[in-house]
Amino acid sequence: MRLPLILQIVSFLCLTTTMAVAISWSKPGCPEQCGNVTIPYPFGIGPKCSANSSFVVICSNDTIPPKPIVSSIKMEALSISVHGTAIIKQPVSPMNCSDKQKKQSLEFSLFGSPFTISHTYNSLVNLGCQNTVWLSANETSTASGCLAICDDNSTDTTCNGVNCCQTTLPPGLQQIQYTYRSIQSTNNSYCGYVFLAYDKWFQEDYKTFQGLQSDLSNPFDKEFRYAPLVLEWEINATSYELSNYASCTYLNAYPSKYYDFCRNPSLYSSSLFNENDYKFPSKYCSCLDGFEGNPYLHEGCIDIDECSNPTLNGCIYNCTNTIGSFSCDHPVDHKIGSRVKILISIGSGLGALILLLGSWTSTKAIKKRIKTNRKCKFFKRNGGLLLEQQLSSSDSGLHKTKLFSSKELAQATDRYNENRILGRGGQGTVYKGMLTDGRIVAVKKSKRVDEGDLEVFINEVVILSQINHRNIVKLLGCCLETEVPLLVYEFIPNGTLFQHIHDPNDGFPLSWEMRLRIAREVAGALSYLHSAASTPIYHRDIKSTNILLDDKYRAKVSDFGTSRSVAIDQTHLTTRVLGTFGYLDPEYFQSSQFTEKSDVYSFGVVMVELLTGEKAISSIRAEVGRSLATHFLDSMEENHLFDIFDARVLKEGKKDEIVAVAELCRRCLHLNGKRRPTMKEVAVELEGIQRLKEGSIQNHDENKEDHLIEIAESYDFSLISGSIPLDNKTACSDDHPLLDEP
Repeated sequence: MRLPLILQIVSFLCLTTTMAVAISWSKPGCPEQCGNVTIPYPFGIGPKCSANSSFVVICSNDTIPPKPIVSSIKMEALSISVHGTAIIKQPVSPMNCSDKQKKQSLEFSLFGSPFTISHTYNSLVNLGCQNTVWLSANETSTASGCLAICDDNSTDTTCNGVNCCQTTLPPGLQQIQYTYRSIQSTNNSYCGYVFLAYDKWFQEDYKTFQGLQSDLSNPFDKEFRYAPLVLEWEINATSYELSNYASCTYLNAYPSKYYDFCRNPSLYSSSLFNENDYKFPSKYCSCLDGFEGNPYLHEGCIDIDECSNPTLNGCIYNCTNTIGSFSCDHPVDHKIGSRVKILISIGSGLGALILLLGSWTSTKAIKKRIKTNRKCKFFKRNGGLLLEQQLSSSDSGLHKTKLFSSKELAQATDRYNENRILGRGGQGTVYKGMLTDGRIVAVKKSKRVDEGDLEVFINEVVILSQINHRNIVKLLGCCLETEVPLLVYEFIPNGTLFQHIHDPNDGFPLSWEMRLRIAREVAGALSYLHSAASTPIYHRDIKSTNILLDDKYRAKVSDFGTSRSVAIDQTHLTTRVLGTFGYLDPEYFQSSQFTEKSDVYSFGVVMVELLTGEKAISSIRAEVGRSLATHFLDSMEENHLFDIFDARVLKEGKKDEIVAVAELCRRCLHLNGKRRPTMKEVAVELEGIQRLKEGSIQNHDENKEDHLIEIAESYDFSLISGSIPLDNKTACSDDHPLLDEP
């Protein structure tokens, strides 16, 4: 496969100047090019031409044209820029098919070199389908992952989950490990490719890659063995002399901030950093404004002649170039007589007076009209017309939704003060505010709404406006006349369920009683959405961070931005895959068809969180490649279930109650959605467990009680780990203090 033209000219674009004067990029007396690639200092062909051994380039003459090989990493360079980047040619090999989890490292390592993998310009690509890939940043942590599903008829060219997926990289990596698994059996020896790639290159050639997906039986016949990768490099700028017109910015303090190839890097002032704080400070260096060239050479930065290029100066008349800048000449025409000058002065004065009077008389009207037009523009852009259509076509209580003014909400949030921020999410920022009537509210300031996303925003307004349930966050109103849309909710003071499970405290521990009550309340709310609301509603993003706790620690289901209403006779929604990794229904992954049973699966994961106190995705479990749901089901099957339960659950809960809830979790997490209970059945069973706990079971529930006891007796309780000191409160993870809520 031939590399696209964009890679062949990127070095030329970054090293091209606006001057006619030739600029020397390499060290004096050293070759400047190897084949078609310019080698700028601190890189150099041979040890005498480079700053140190890490930047030695070997020009291999075995090919035509010759290839530059960076000696310290033994990789071919496609381009090198003095702005801290280099594009190298990395080998690519296909994955072997396996329905078992396999861990693999990419075929190169940058350890011991000044190079790191750029997270700004690269992505990890999973090319193929029915493959799941987890990216391991190091031995103990998982950075991200993605799943590619199959669709032979798809014309999608975004590599966004259909026949191909890609995921972002964390900054500062020098080696990458990933775990992959085929999610269904196949007869092919190869299942696709996992590789790092320069984003622009991959987007340009994605249509070419689609041909690889049709025949993976012999992938090397397709001539796909290499892909370009952008590396970032740093150098100890204090060990050699820089140009007289160069400046440097420290990269140590902000390792996640990187710069574009041809951009002036003066984004941070070097005065922010104390050079004495760094033993070996790595610097990003560039020529000062008005100069260009190689800042790492003593005479490398050369003055730009702005006068030779009209786009670089704003002179109307003559332009004079100066060192680092330019000046403009504005000569006076002496042929203009004094009378003409007087007339011009009088005319200018009268014109200015008329303009001033006209501006003064029309300022108020113009300001008012501009303000009104801006509000109308924002109202239309933020989906006001779509909301009006929903209001006029709905028989529900949508008319009760209040439209707040922008002035009222700005005053309530102290003009969106940073100190008022309650949290940030994928769809916006939430602020704490106080209305003029004294009510405390949460104001959600959405991200800029694109035309294609209007339906998502209006959807949340419409759905929440027709919901009236004590365990669902109440929408008080919205504001559409601002640049970004605003939603106003009731304020929920005690944070998220996620915080109380994974960051517990002694002041208000999450007891077994509370866990059961929260599970019942959330199940009741979802049961209401699925079967009791005027139109069935699928939430589509149930997770512990979307369950809030009010002043009495009652559960409140929130975040309906991705929810959908469905017709009474509609069994599922076919959509692009949305949700949170670790909570998503595996069936939804494969079919893109979301059903009410998909919400049941996500709720099952939340219940397992309540039982175990563990996170849905954990770097420790990721080492063996299992989510919390898989870990729970495997432990239940192996009769080691009580080894993973939270210490407080084991201490406070009765065995038959715990096993009954665990059995309900197992049914909710069944891989076959048809075998899962409905949310109404889940809510009824949780209420039954509570009645059993209170000893008030009616006669017609005796058989159910016997069934629960029979389940409990089927487990070997002697297998509970003896290392858990149930009588020692300091051993319980829930006994750590909870951080104060803002």
